Amino acid sequence: ENFTLKVSGLVQNRKGWTLEELQGLPQTSQITRHICVEGWSAIGKWGGVPFAYFLKRIGADTSAKFVGFKCHDGYYTSLDMPSALHAQTQLTLTYADEVLPAKYGFPLKVRVPTKLGYKNPKYIQEINVTNVNPGGYWEDQGYNWFGGS
Repeated sequence: ENFTLKVSGLVQNRKGWTLEELQGLPQTSQITRHICVEGWSAIGKWGGVPFAYFLKRIGADTSAKFVGFKCHDGYYTSLDMPSALHAQTQLTLTYADEVLPAKYGFPLKVRVPTKLGYKNPKYIQEINVTNVNPGGYWEDQGYNWFGGS
C-alpha cells in the first residue's frame, strides 16, 4: 500500500510511481524461460509494463549507457540501454495472471528474458538512468556483467 518506485538519474520526470499507477499503464504478458546461473530453468507467464514504454514515459535519456536497479533487500544490478529497451524487457507486476508473488519479487521486478536470472532484479525500489556503470551485486563479485542467456 505504501510502495513508491523511485526514478532517478537522466530522466525528465522523477516523480515516484505507486503500484496503482504502474498497473494503470499499458500491460503485456509473455511466456518466457527464466534461466538461473546455477543450472535450472523454469517457464512462466509474466505480465507488466514494457520497460521501453516506461522509460519513454519517464522521459529517460535512451542514449544513456546504463539503467541501474536498487532493490529493497540490498540487491542491485544494471543493464546496458539496448537490453533495457529490448521488446521483451518488462517491468513485471504479475505471474500466471495473479499479483506477483513475494518469492518472485513482489511488488515489482524487472524481467529480462535475454539475460540470466541474476540480471532480473526483484523487489525493485529505484530505477536510475546513468552513463556510469552501476555494476551489480554478483557482477562486483566476478560474475559476467553482460549476463546474457
